Amino acid sequence: MLIPADTRRPGAVEQLKQIAKQVGAGFYMPDTDNPIEIARKAPKVAYVEGYDTVIIDTQGRLHVDDKLMQELKKMMKVAKPSEKLFVADGMTGQDAVKIAETFDKNLDITGVILTKMDGDARGGAALSIFSVTNKPIKLIGVGEKLSDIEQFYPDRIASRILGMGDVLTLIEKAEENFKAEESKRLEQKLRKSKFNLEDFLTQIKQVKNMGPLGNLAKMIPGMPVKGIENIDDKVLVRIEAIINSMTRKERLYPEILNGSRRKRIAMGSGNSVQEINQLIKQFDMMKKMMKTYMKGGRRSLPF
Repeated sequence: MLIPADTRRPGAVEQLKQIAKQVGAGFYMPDTDNPIEIARKAPKVAYVEGYDTVIIDTQGRLHVDDKLMQELKKMMKVAKPSEKLFVADGMTGQDAVKIAETFDKNLDITGVILTKMDGDARGGAALSIFSVTNKPIKLIGVGEKLSDIEQFYPDRIASRILGMGDVLTLIEKAEENFKAEESKRLEQKLRKSKFNLEDFLTQIKQVKNMGPLGNLAKMIPGMPVKGIENIDDKVLVRIEAIINSMTRKERLYPEILNGSRRKRIAMGSGNSVQEINQLIKQFDMMKKMMKTYMKGGRRSLPF
């Protein structure tokens, strides 16, 4: 059950309510604006209603405020939480470190959650916060969606910082989003040289579910780190528009795409004929590459 104890920020309660609905969690609607009373009542209500875990969302603090710190101490006393997680903005650098140190001294936090780890910070805040608090970083946020919250692995973050990629996380994301049955079906089609643009469209939709392209590219070893987060995701939207502007026969048999058909597809998708030609060329290259990969002795696709 999610419990909104941030009663001062406009819309905070409603925002948490929508998140609870989105993830299928319970939600406690407070009958008071007093965060301490909410922290006292809500866990008891959750227990009676059969919830085994509660998350109390407290007010965000951009600076150390003694009054609010005392309020938090009282909330801790009445709620008796098993975890006290400090959420820090990974882009704020040394300011986040100082605040984390103060929170730890006053509240004895049990762990840290770092957000905005998809930006240029590259993990410096993670190292600094751990060095002053000696408390584990448990989760990181690498995007704006709930699915962009990841478990923190020090070795993987170190690899990203050094530009060495993070293949393990990339594989895990692929396993979460690519269905085994679908991968086997596509593998068989590749073996028989029957992989078509309809299959390609299915792959694109699954890649989109894995998160922003910039974040995925960071996990590939050898990719440049600086500026990589600015890769435009709209390129996938444009490819979808092009393929959706084709007839089913054209998607199944790309070899029939002559000049007049490509001109019609360009007009229908809002692209140029050159962009259509480029997509078909990229598709043919990908087919050849994947066919070569299959002949190389691999038994299955890496996704």
